[in-house]
Amino acid sequence: MQITSLLSQQETGHKHEPGCGCGHDHEHAPVRLKQTLAGVVFVLNAFVVDWAFPGSHTVASASAFIGAIILGIPIMMVAIKDLKIGRLSINELVAIAVLAAFASGDYKTAGVVAFFMLLGEIIETRTAEGARDSIESLIKLTPTKARRIKADKTEEEVAASQLAVGDVIRIRPGDNVAADGTILSGQGSFNQATITGESLPVDKKPGDEVFAGTLNLTGVLEIKVSRAGTDTTLGRVRELILAAEKTKLPIMKIVDQYMGFYTPLVLVIGALVWAFTHDLTRVIAVLVVSCPCAFILATPTAMVAALSAAARLGILIKNVADIEAAAKINAFIFDKTGTLTTGELAVSRLAPIGDTKPAELLRIAASAEKYSNHPTAKALATISAEAGVPLVEPKDFTETAGRGVKADVGGAKVLVGRAQWLKDNGVKDDFEKSVDLNETEGWSLIFVAREGKCIGWVGLQDRTRAEAKESLAELKLAGVRRIAMISGDRQPVATRVAAEIGCEEAQGDCLPQTKVEFVRAVKAKGYKVAVVGDGVNDAPALAAGDIGIAMGAAGSEVAIHSATIALMNNDLRRLPFLIKLSRSTRAVINQNFLFGVFFIIVGLSAAAFGLVGPIFAAILHNVGSLIVIFNSARLVRKGEELEHYQPETVVADSDRGGQPRQLVPNPA
Repeated sequence: MQITSLLSQQETGHKHEPGCGCGHDHEHAPVRLKQTLAGVVFVLNAFVVDWAFPGSHTVASASAFIGAIILGIPIMMVAIKDLKIGRLSINELVAIAVLAAFASGDYKTAGVVAFFMLLGEIIETRTAEGARDSIESLIKLTPTKARRIKADKTEEEVAASQLAVGDVIRIRPGDNVAADGTILSGQGSFNQATITGESLPVDKKPGDEVFAGTLNLTGVLEIKVSRAGTDTTLGRVRELILAAEKTKLPIMKIVDQYMGFYTPLVLVIGALVWAFTHDLTRVIAVLVVSCPCAFILATPTAMVAALSAAARLGILIKNVADIEAAAKINAFIFDKTGTLTTGELAVSRLAPIGDTKPAELLRIAASAEKYSNHPTAKALATISAEAGVPLVEPKDFTETAGRGVKADVGGAKVLVGRAQWLKDNGVKDDFEKSVDLNETEGWSLIFVAREGKCIGWVGLQDRTRAEAKESLAELKLAGVRRIAMISGDRQPVATRVAAEIGCEEAQGDCLPQTKVEFVRAVKAKGYKVAVVGDGVNDAPALAAGDIGIAMGAAGSEVAIHSATIALMNNDLRRLPFLIKLSRSTRAVINQNFLFGVFFIIVGLSAAAFGLVGPIFAAILHNVGSLIVIFNSARLVRKGEELEHYQPETVVADSDRGGQPRQLVPNPA
């Protein structure tokens, strides 16, 4: 039996063969609750009549007979369907047990056994539907209507399914976004936990991308649609979850292989019990207790719980076999840019010269660069806002691409750019001697001159992620023996970044093929390798690992399809969590599996020796299933400590990615 089969069938509409191996028809619509309740009423009435009116045995038997018929029909129909396709499954065990009780004239036992088996089906099917509902909730997140802006700037309400790439839609506060797109105008704060797993709202401005299914908390925005319908990030997320549910762990495949032999074995055991005891009650108990629901539920319930826990944190697992594979990973190979680093320039060093103050240097440089679109200008604007440094409106702004800018800041002529740019514009001082950084290690330097005199320089670099060092340390504690970083950047840059985050092995100057060869060499030494990259230029390396993990996959079709596991946000702490979740899942599956085997062996023995009757066997059957379900449900709460992760707040003198931003005079 597989919970995933129910989910997959409801999604695709394809028919699956019956025969779940649990005595229930899990592959079809759930048993009508009203029919079950009606049967229970008649069976309970039989017990009440026998107790209240001892002489009314005929009435009690008639009531029990009707109740047993009502409850037994669904079970018999499933068994007949199995036999029609020539398949002998666990379903027949329950049917034979119910028929045997009928043949012995014990209609109350037949009714009670049928009821508890149907109750087990209801519990298990509801569990599957609960997982299904969590997926269907993704669909409900996307609104059915959208406000499309027409050519004359008026607004019309259309079905979300009618949106096309290039349409412009308006999103108001409290609206769910109807399609992926780029903000044209307006600003807002978005709750995008459904896509990235981040619990904190994210501020968006013109030029930023928004995702279907996310909630706009503030502001009115106009968005140009880039993806609609099933092509949206939300649509792909849903497809990946459904695809994962259709896959099997190796242990699930083994169970399926042996189920065809199990039913004949149980029937032989039942025949031996009858031959030695001639006690039909014992035979019925053997057939009932042998239904291995606890055994078969061991893997799919744990898998569903693990998938739910991972998806809640924005971890999409395409194949559930990767849950088991992740538990065996003992080597991680990381890409650098965009994975261990942010991929964006950030100010890491302010070095004033002479009497200039750090805040003054920052104010002048950021003011002069205010209208530039260069990454350097954006980095200066960011740190100015974080440090609370007010900017001055520049005048006479001009920019020479790739070299620097000129502007009038507060009545003074300011130059910001490369050293040669300042020299070409008349700055004569030997200002470069104050530099104590090596640009070959990944530093980008810009110099600032006011009225023909250099007043300081700014060092920028692609900063490491705030949580990178902590995450790599947690991986080592989790038993990962080898952690390496491979990068297309220069070797000195790779060495510096590796030192900052505590990575013992770093290789620079790597082409895509070099990365693949490195991964294969590590695997050849017997390691189980996870490759982590941004999914854009790392696809070959991601495919070469035992598992490939794409970082920041939200909105990136390449990232989602290039790896077996996709992290919808860039929180590296998801990686040690994934390893821990995988190992916990494997432990829970083993616990469930051993319990199921123990339950069947003990139950069969007890039933064969007459220690357990049919009714008690049916009760035990459901107790065993519930124990497995509740044990697996513990996995759902894994990772709750990560849901409120906040990136490190940046201030002017904070340590950012291992390299302090110095806003004090340079000692040189």
